[in-house]
Amino acid sequence: MNHTYAATEPPRAEIDALMGPTIVEFGAPWCPHCKAVQAPLSAALDGHEGVRHYKIEDGAGKPLGRSFNVKLWPTLVFMKDGVEVSRLVRATQQAPIDEAVAQIDPAAA
Repeated sequence: MNHTYAATEPPRAEIDALMGPTIVEFGAPWCPHCKAVQAPLSAALDGHEGVRHYKIEDGAGKPLGRSFNVKLWPTLVFMKDGVEVSRLVRATQQAPIDEAVAQIDPAAA
């Protein structure tokens, strides 16, 4: 799991081209909701070492977040082979995160 937000975001085409399970997390380091999701997200990723985790600092004028229609933080986009499988917005409980991770990485569940 990444613990630092990337200030430079990858282009959408790069995210869409990724093969395998990927989580794209949109948020900001100062956001209290984003801070609150870190522990349950980390616990959900335990045992899922093959899941890529992109932690993207989002904000006005950031094209990647807009391309995913992000409106609130944190937004977790769960992808498999470049296709969105599910999404959680302001998740606070571990169970929904566990379920979403299992959808993209069932073998490790």
